[in-house]
Amino acid sequence: MSYAQRDVGVTGGNVAVRPPRLLEQVRQRLRAKHYSLRTEQAYVGWIRRFILANDKRHPGEMGAAEVELFLSRLANDHQVAAGTQNQALAALLFLYREVLGLDLPWLENLTRAKRPQRLPVVLSAQEARTLLACMEGRAWLVASLLYGTGMRLMECLRLRIKDVDFGRGEIPVRDGKGGKDRHTVLPRSLVEPLQREVDRALMLHAQDVAEGFGQVWLPHALERKYPNANRERGWQYVFPSLHRARDPRGGVERRHHFGDAVLARALKAARVRARLLKPVTAHTFRHSFATHLIEAGYDIRTVQELLGHKDVATTQIYTHVLNRGGRGVVSPLDRA
Repeated sequence: MSYAQRDVGVTGGNVAVRPPRLLEQVRQRLRAKHYSLRTEQAYVGWIRRFILANDKRHPGEMGAAEVELFLSRLANDHQVAAGTQNQALAALLFLYREVLGLDLPWLENLTRAKRPQRLPVVLSAQEARTLLACMEGRAWLVASLLYGTGMRLMECLRLRIKDVDFGRGEIPVRDGKGGKDRHTVLPRSLVEPLQREVDRALMLHAQDVAEGFGQVWLPHALERKYPNANRERGWQYVFPSLHRARDPRGGVERRHHFGDAVLARALKAARVRARLLKPVTAHTFRHSFATHLIEAGYDIRTVQELLGHKDVATTQIYTHVLNRGGRGVVSPLDRA
């Protein structure tokens, strides 16, 4: 029986009320466990590809052989990266355990692809200044904040007005990677432009409220616990989108945050203007932030806390890209 046939029931010649389709069950379970929208989209995509790769058979009728073959083809035929293969495996694990309720010990024995350890791309201080000088507007401010605070891209874009502490000169990062909170520095040079951006966001919010809108997305169950919080000024995004849009999860029309694709295009154009040969992404600023702090003599534990790394070993990778060498080694040729 195919996956499509399972979703249609006939009773007395009439089409019966369908139970939720499998992919809809996956979405419901992901939302119940508070997975992010991006994770939801990725997992649903991989599960759909797994079903299509097996002639639309229902996953409950398949097992270890099909999963192993699917993951092997990803690596051998499609040459996907180790991280991509692991994401596909995580999606299938979620499907079998959380949606189908099947405890399959053979999934534990699957060989996970290991990510090769690679050194991060790091800009020099001069390169970072040159790149930022080739940007303008909100894209410049977001990029400057990434370099000046070490935040991840989505941590920056999802920043709320209440979390910019101008008085203490710091930014509390809420619900970061792994659901952890931390504090990072607020660059003094960005205080004035950030205050202007906050004023602009509040003006947009006031306009939305006047037009009968003004709600913002709240994480987890906060919207049910505090029904009016989504209209409060402090919960609004520091970098709101220029236009309102419908939330794909609930259909509510609201203002989302500044788009990461807009920043990516601005970075690409700035890199060309700056004539930089290194590949540059938003995450490159985070790598540069950490490396330049260590170069300036800051303790690695301090850098670890600012970055929100669980293990200091993750932070230590930046000691390998310092200008003076990972261990402060001077080449014998230079000594000569």
